[in-house]
Amino acid sequence: MMTTVETTQKPRRFYQMMAWVFVAVAFGGFIPTYWLKLMDGSFAGKPILHIHGFLLFAWVLFYAVQVNFVANRKMADHRSWGIAGVSLFTALAISIVLAAINTIKQGELTGFATQAASFSIVTFSGIAIITAFITLAIMNVHRPEWHSRLMSLSFVPLLEAPMARPFAVLMTPPGAVGPPPVFVTLPPSLVIDLLLIAFLIYDRRVLGRFHPVTVWGAIAIIAVQILCVPISTHPAWIATAKAIAGLAS
Repeated sequence: MMTTVETTQKPRRFYQMMAWVFVAVAFGGFIPTYWLKLMDGSFAGKPILHIHGFLLFAWVLFYAVQVNFVANRKMADHRSWGIAGVSLFTALAISIVLAAINTIKQGELTGFATQAASFSIVTFSGIAIITAFITLAIMNVHRPEWHSRLMSLSFVPLLEAPMARPFAVLMTPPGAVGPPPVFVTLPPSLVIDLLLIAFLIYDRRVLGRFHPVTVWGAIAIIAVQILCVPISTHPAWIATAKAIAGLAS
């Protein structure tokens, strides 16, 4: 029953719509802290941040194109480009780790080593859960109802970063320096979690129930968001983050 229902036009349109929402958040969220500063020449980040940004935007656009292939029943193209997608995501994951290490290194140079190491849990936990979702999606490529949900869910933690940028601009006190405490990531995470509600509503309307992938995926995402707060200040995590950054020395 479920497979039959999900071959209708409605699911294809839903995933198309969500893909372009992902694109809008990814590009729009970085307007105040990247695009505008890039245009006026005030962006002072390291080259790895430009590489990371390029790969992030490429990955989001790649996903939108892949969803469009499915919507237009071009499954051969979708499968063929899926192989390239593995390489693109691998490069993105590496760039995320390197960008996090760069932030920790910058913290060490400016006297905020502990704060930077503490905050890095947001990045490292995010890439871990994203990788888990995508790995499971690849393992379930022959189960479309699982594959599509797992791929879509992988963008919720990925989009926490661009969603957090406008919050940072609006809520950071004047004169504040150094990485913020991890609890400031909860408001933007709560906003991006509205995507989870959209997935659940979609399940209810199309399947008449909540799909287990959506339910357990949402639980995992929210659990990671919450647990990052207490774990970030634990000495074991701070030591681990500094050790990871030390590997790049």
